[in-house]
Amino acid sequence: MKSKKAPFFLAALLGLAASLPMAAHAETKVVMLGTGTPVPDSDRAGASVAVVHDGEAYVFDMGAGANKRAIQAAQRLGIEPLYPTHIKYLFFTHLHSDHILDYPELLGTYWWRRADQLNVFGPVGTQAMSEGVYTMLADDTETRLKDKSPVTNRNAHRAIVQEFDAPGVVFEDNGVRVEAFPVTHGDWDKAYGYKVTTPDKTIVISGDTSLNDEVRKQAKGADILVHEAISHTGWEKLSSDWQAYHQYAHTLTNELADLANDAQPQLLVLYHVLHYSAPVTSVLDEVKARYDGNVVLADDLDVFE
Repeated sequence: MKSKKAPFFLAALLGLAASLPMAAHAETKVVMLGTGTPVPDSDRAGASVAVVHDGEAYVFDMGAGANKRAIQAAQRLGIEPLYPTHIKYLFFTHLHSDHILDYPELLGTYWWRRADQLNVFGPVGTQAMSEGVYTMLADDTETRLKDKSPVTNRNAHRAIVQEFDAPGVVFEDNGVRVEAFPVTHGDWDKAYGYKVTTPDKTIVISGDTSLNDEVRKQAKGADILVHEAISHTGWEKLSSDWQAYHQYAHTLTNELADLANDAQPQLLVLYHVLHYSAPVTSVLDEVKARYDGNVVLADDLDVFE
C-alpha cells in the first residue's frame, strides 16, 4: 500500500510545486484608475495607473477623478491598498493638469486617519506643486490640528517629496523597482515614463509621449505595456495646426502598432485615448489592423494581472 501511495503523494507534491510559480505570477495587478485625457469624459477619470503588489499600491499620476476611482477599487473590487489613506507611493510622469488634478484630493482625503505620509516622486516642480497644495489646504489643516478630533499622524497632511531631474531608479523596496526614463511630450523638458519590476512582472507605463525609442527599448518583452494613443482616423479630421501638435506630443495608432510589433509585450493596454470625432473604439481597431499581439482598450477600474 505504501509503495502505491508514495508515487501519488510525490506527484501531488510536484503538482503543488508546479502551481506555485503560477500563483506568484498572479500576485501583481495593474489597476486602471483613470484612462481619460484633458477632454472631459463622464466615463473616464484623468490619467492614473496603479500597480498593486504584496499589499502595497504604487500609483502613477493622479488625474481628475482618480481618487474616487481608487476608493471604488478598494470598496467595490476589494483592492484595499488603493483606499486613499493606504496609498503610500505616488509617481508623476509630468505635471500636465490631467495628470495631477486629484493630487490635492488624495493628499487631503481623510489625512487625519493616515498612518504614513504619502511618498511622492516626480520631476522638478513636484515640490513647488506640493507647497501649493499645502497652502490651499492650510485652513483645513490648522483647524484639524487644533480641535479635539484625534489625528493619527500630525505630519500626514504633507507629502515626502523626492524630485529627480535625470532618468534612473527612483524607488526600490519590497522587491519592487521603479525606473524613470525620458519620453518626448511636446515642449516638456522633463517628461518621463516608468518601468516597474516586481518579482513576477515587468510593467511599462508610457505616460504622455510621441513615438519614442526609449519606450520601445524599455518595453521589450514586458509583461504589460500601458501606452497612450491617438486615433489616426480622428487625427486626420483635425485642422493642420492640431495635427502638427498631436504628432509632436502624442503617439498615433499606426506608430504605436509598429512600436508594439518591435517590443512584443505580452499585453498592450491602451489608455489616455484621444479620438475626437472618431469612435473611441477606433483606436483599438487601428492598432489591431497592424499588430496581431494581445491588445485591449482600457476602461476605468479594469484590472490586469
